[in-house]
Amino acid sequence: MNSATDNGFPSGWLYFAGTILGLAGLMRFVDAFWAFRYDGVLPDEFEGALLGTTLSTYGWAYIIVGVILILSSFAVLNRSQFARWIGIIAGAILTVSAMWWMPVYPVWSLAYVIIGILVIYALAAHGGRHADA
Repeated sequence: MNSATDNGFPSGWLYFAGTILGLAGLMRFVDAFWAFRYDGVLPDEFEGALLGTTLSTYGWAYIIVGVILILSSFAVLNRSQFARWIGIIAGAILTVSAMWWMPVYPVWSLAYVIIGILVIYALAAHGGRHADA
């Protein structure tokens, strides 16, 4: 199976990985916006959180993660082999950053983890160099 169509654009798993990385990056910006704007009571489980108990720390972390995910999305969609490895690392960052909210939002966090694993699979199994037909 070839990983690209005749017009040079990625197809199949590569398109999936690039698109999901971009969408996950946008969602991380939404998470950051929420973290900066939230002024309600935090759950008790948040006391033992990885990045502390202040949401602004999470906001900045999510902005950094969002930028990494969006940049890797564009690179993966351009089919660079270097971008493939950056995309795998970004997929791992997506998966790990989803763990931050596991005690508070387990269903959404699990969905992020599964999507991150699918991105890593797509780039590892289907993102390699293929002989031209």
